Amino acid sequence: MRILIVEDDKQTALFILKGLKQEGFAVDHASNGEEGLHLALTQSYDAAVIDIMLPKLDGLAVIDEMRRNGIETPVIVLSAKSSVDDRINGLQAGGDDYLVKPFAFSELVARIQALLRRATRAAEPTTLSVSNLKIDLVRRKAYRKDIELELQPKEFALLEYLVRNAGRVVSKTMIMEHVWDYNFDPRTTVVESRICRLRDKIDRSFAGNLIHTIRGVGYVLEERD
Repeated sequence: MRILIVEDDKQTALFILKGLKQEGFAVDHASNGEEGLHLALTQSYDAAVIDIMLPKLDGLAVIDEMRRNGIETPVIVLSAKSSVDDRINGLQAGGDDYLVKPFAFSELVARIQALLRRATRAAEPTTLSVSNLKIDLVRRKAYRKDIELELQPKEFALLEYLVRNAGRVVSKTMIMEHVWDYNFDPRTTVVESRICRLRDKIDRSFAGNLIHTIRGVGYVLEERD
């Protein structure tokens, strides 16, 4: 999952970026409103966290312009202001949630996960499954045939992306954009190496492979006869 953070305070931004990366998210950061709006309009994100008080263009204006341009990315509004009117203004501008500073990082992650579930309209709010593979989105754990798989955060993020797109072929470019923090470089083999590790953990010891390579195109996670 790829998240956009628009926050000018360096300490707060570093706190959020470090935490989200450790949770397995891919994260882009903008330190002012104009840069944040440019990223929101030109890149694809699964969710955004936007501060209100920003240089060059305030957060509410950023969100308003996103909505005016048809960008429906779920947005959490960050603010030190906690009055009812401030919350209403943030939601009326197009925000989907409102979080007051200071906040617990665990609460931010829970709110992001709630927005992602809402945006993808998942039938089951806390788990996703394909065949006998199940992933717990809250506990960030994965199981196959009820056996827990030992996954690193980035491996879990990759598996989650594949499961959310089950039956759909996803390219290396799509994976890089949504799971890693940088745009696709045709010379890198990071996707292939992580797919290989993931296969070792979810396919090697079980009957019936779930991850399949579509040569020259990408990868698909699905059950095959």
